[in-house]
Amino acid sequence: MEYDIQLFEDLDPDARPSLGEALIPVAGMLTFLGIGIGIYGLDPQFPLFWGITFTGLFSYYWLGVSWDTLYNGISQSLLMGLQVVFILFIVYALISTWIHAGTIPAMMYYGLSLLTPAVFLPMTAVITAVITFAIGSSWTAAGTLGVAFIGIGSGLGLPAPMTAGAILTGAYTGDKQSPLSDTTNLAAAVTNTDLYDHINAMRNGTTLAFGISVILFAILGLRASGSIPADRVAEIQTALAGTYTISPLAFLPIVVTFALAIYGISAIPALGTGIFAGAGTALVLQDTGFEQIWTVAQSGTSPETGLEVVNDLLASGGMVGGSWAVTIAISALALGGMFESTGIIAVLAHHLGRLSRSVASLTGVTAFSAVSMNILAAEQYVSIVVPGITLRNLYEEKDLKSENLSRAIESSGTVTSALVPWNSGAVFMAGTLGVSTFEYAPYYFLGFLSPLLLILMGITGWNITYKEAADAESAAVEHAETVPAERE
Repeated sequence: MEYDIQLFEDLDPDARPSLGEALIPVAGMLTFLGIGIGIYGLDPQFPLFWGITFTGLFSYYWLGVSWDTLYNGISQSLLMGLQVVFILFIVYALISTWIHAGTIPAMMYYGLSLLTPAVFLPMTAVITAVITFAIGSSWTAAGTLGVAFIGIGSGLGLPAPMTAGAILTGAYTGDKQSPLSDTTNLAAAVTNTDLYDHINAMRNGTTLAFGISVILFAILGLRASGSIPADRVAEIQTALAGTYTISPLAFLPIVVTFALAIYGISAIPALGTGIFAGAGTALVLQDTGFEQIWTVAQSGTSPETGLEVVNDLLASGGMVGGSWAVTIAISALALGGMFESTGIIAVLAHHLGRLSRSVASLTGVTAFSAVSMNILAAEQYVSIVVPGITLRNLYEEKDLKSENLSRAIESSGTVTSALVPWNSGAVFMAGTLGVSTFEYAPYYFLGFLSPLLLILMGITGWNITYKEAADAESAAVEHAETVPAERE
C-alpha cells in the first residue's frame, strides 16, 4: 500500500496554513468531540461529522482550499483505511460464525476448567503475546482468541475491562516484536531501517513494559481470586454444554485461521477462510442448517442457554452489527483526510519538529507527534508515516541510528492507537471485545508504559545508539546538546 503524505516543504508557501490557522480545525474537532461524547454521551459518529463540516467550511472559506482538494483528501484517506473496513465486517461475521460453530463456547468451557482468577490475567497477556508474535496481527489475535478470553474472564468473575487490558497488552507486545506485523515492517520501511535492527531496538523497552504489565495483572488477579461463588464455573459450563456440542473438533476454525496467518497469508483472506471453516464446523458438529449458518454470520447470534450471563457473553451482531464500528472508522478517516489534504498535518508536524533541541526533546517530540497523528488522522499507519518521514533528517543531524526513530514511532504510535476512541485501532478493539475504550484504558498498561519508557530512554540515553562508535563521554556530551536544530 502506498502512503502519499504531504510534507511541509511540498506545500506552496503562499497557500499553506499558518500554525494558528492549522490549530483552529483541530481545536474545533476536539471541542465537538468533548461536547458530544463528554457532555451529551453521544457516540463519536456525529461529533466527528460536526468536525468534518467545520473543517470543510473553514478550509474552503478561510484557507481557500477547493472542494475537489477536500474530496480528494477524503477519498485517499478512505482508500488507505479500506482494509480496516473490510476487516471489521469480516471479524464481526467470523465471531458470530465461531459462536454458532461452538468454537468460542468450547474455548470458554475448557478455559474455565484450566484457568483460575489468580493466574488468568497474566496468562491472558502472555498467551496473547505469543500467539500475536506467531501470526503478526494484533487485530486477528484480539478478534479470535481475545473474544474467548473475555468470556472466560467473565465466567471467572473478572471484570471485562481488566481482561480487555490484558488482551491488548499481549496483542500489541507480540505485534511490536513480530517480523510478520504490518506496522513493524512499515516503521522500518519509512525510516530506512533494517527490519531486524528495528525489532532488536524495540526489544529491551518492550520486554520491560510487558514485564511490568504482567506483574500488575498478577496483582489484580490475586486481589480478584476467591471472590466468585463456588458453583459459578460449573453453572456456566453446564449452560454451554447444554446448548452446544463441546468437542476439541470445535477448535478447527481457529487452527485453520492461525495456520494461514503463520504461513504468511494476510489478514483478510485468513479471516475470511476462518468464516468458511466455522460454517463447515457448525454444519457438521452443531447439527445446524446451511441457511441458518449464513443468517447468523450476517445478523448475529442470540443464544438461549438458560443462563443470562452466558446469553449476554455469546450474543453478537454479525456482519450487520459491524456497521456501528465501520461508521466511526469512516467518519474519522474522512476528517483525517481533510486535515492531510489541507496541509494541516504537515504544518503541525513541521512545527513540532522545530521543538527538538536535544536527543531527549527529539524523542519526546517524536512520541508526541505519533500520538497526535493517532488523534488527528484516526489511523495508526499515519502515526508511523508522518513522524517517520518528517523527523528523519533531525535524527540524521544528531548522528543517531535510524532504529532510534523507528523504535520511537512504533513505541508511541502503534500502541496508543487503541487509546483514542475514534481511531481505527480503538474502534476495532472496543467493538470486537465489547468493552469501551474508556473502560479498558486504565488496564491497558502497555499503552502507557511503552511511550513513557521511550521518553525515559531519551532523557537518560539508555538504548540510544549513534552511527559512529564513540566513547561514553562524547556520547553524553552529544546527548546533552541543546543547540536548536536548523531547519529550512
